[in-house]
Amino acid sequence: MKDKYNKTITACFVGYIVQAVVNNFTPLLFLFFQRSYHIPLSQITLLVTFNFGIQLLVDLLSVGFVDKIGYRVSMVLAHVLSASGLILLTVLPEMLTSPFAGILTAVMIYAIGGGLLEVLVSPVVEACPSDNKEKAMSMLHSFYCWGHAGVVFLSTLFFYTAGIENWKILALIWALIPIGNAFAFARVPIAPLIEDGESGLELKELFRKKVFWILLIMMICAGASEQAVSQWASTFAEKGLGISKTAGDLAGPMAFAILMGSSRLFYGKYGDRIHLDHFMIYSSCLCILSYLGISFLPIPQLSLIACAVCGLSVGIMWPGTFSKASAALPGGGTAMFALLALGGDVGCSAGPTLAGIVSGLLGDDLKMGILAAVIFPVLLLTGIILCRKIQKEGHAA
Repeated sequence: MKDKYNKTITACFVGYIVQAVVNNFTPLLFLFFQRSYHIPLSQITLLVTFNFGIQLLVDLLSVGFVDKIGYRVSMVLAHVLSASGLILLTVLPEMLTSPFAGILTAVMIYAIGGGLLEVLVSPVVEACPSDNKEKAMSMLHSFYCWGHAGVVFLSTLFFYTAGIENWKILALIWALIPIGNAFAFARVPIAPLIEDGESGLELKELFRKKVFWILLIMMICAGASEQAVSQWASTFAEKGLGISKTAGDLAGPMAFAILMGSSRLFYGKYGDRIHLDHFMIYSSCLCILSYLGISFLPIPQLSLIACAVCGLSVGIMWPGTFSKASAALPGGGTAMFALLALGGDVGCSAGPTLAGIVSGLLGDDLKMGILAAVIFPVLLLTGIILCRKIQKEGHAA
């Protein structure tokens, strides 16, 4: 029974690689787009906000339509849109009178696909029969990290050897992954998230549960804890060590992604021997220490090491919160997963934004910006302790 779902889980792993491609490939081309299409930097930076905003909107709207059209159709659609956006990125800037409008349209299309993947992949894996769902969830989320690191490394290697002016070839190569995985999802078995005869919790029922709100805040803090450092790691490497952007990207975000993936892979392999709450508590404490290290260590190289350690510490936060939600609210269904994904995305925006605003107010002191964002892992740690307390009270009752 379980063996027949191995292909489903593998396709979900690839689904997160697809999401990593659509989120991380285009930003590598921003400066090239600025030079080639004469687009102001203010418009270029809008692409990140736009991509993120579309994904937030999809997280919210998916509550109403995913259950109606089904997970298989939604999964195939997510991959088709992801591939279409990458392909259109290579033709629309030249086809339309405004290159920026062409890029924006392509980003919108693949952002819808990426947003759908974020909502769909975790519940599909959660529904698959397995001995340890926490292990499977952690392993699943590690593939986003490997995808992120792979996109940065392989794209950088391609640009170095073939020239960045040939980026369209690489975009088409990356588009082959979602195309292939769309065919996979058309065939693999997909287990129902809610058993026959049962119904998932409605939004109003979900909103009445105290543990849901704690988990939602934990999800926001998980995204914020991760991205507050990840988004600024390259800047740390460039400014602190005085190295090139290419080297900065490899030393900063890629090192962060590899260590974050390693943490998820470790729990994915040994999670049956480790209590999830304990792992999350220790990780949160390590995250707080890494933030303090980034902010107060006087040597730039040590601050960069603290950035990498932060990647190791945040690895379990996102998948661990998903697993805790599945255990605490087994009837949560699509609505719960979609709202948790929405919370995670809000956090991914809030963390870097808070760090950026505070550093700007203090004379571009990025260390103080990161220090302000330490509130997120502190709140996450508090949420884990509160969840444990509520679960104990529930068992006692």
